[in-house]
Amino acid sequence: MDDRPRYMISVAADLVGMHPQTLRIYEQKGLVRPQRTSGNTRLYSESNLERLRLIQRLTTELGLNLAGVEMVLQLEDQLRRLQRRLERMERDAREQLRNVERQYKRELVVYRAPTLPVRSRR
Repeated sequence: MDDRPRYMISVAADLVGMHPQTLRIYEQKGLVRPQRTSGNTRLYSESNLERLRLIQRLTTELGLNLAGVEMVLQLEDQLRRLQRRLERMERDAREQLRNVERQYKRELVVYRAPTLPVRSRR
């Protein structure tokens, strides 16, 4: 998701269909964190807008209050962190497996069981 700050608060509010004051309240409660310019102007990124749309769905469609929204957002953030961690662990495990396979290719000897001579019946 794009985290580059692009939209001033009035544009961001229009894009998500909210009042700018609502965005300020969500920022005050820590639900969204727009970046700031050197002149302290809020700039919202595409990922901020997606988060605002999610907040809107949670409050309007599911009827959650802001405390419930905060919990959902925390759980989603935690899930995203755990998914990234799992992906890193899977990459590391694949790399370790490749290293082990490379090692064993040099040391592996095929074993063939000895065969006994076949006796003929008389």
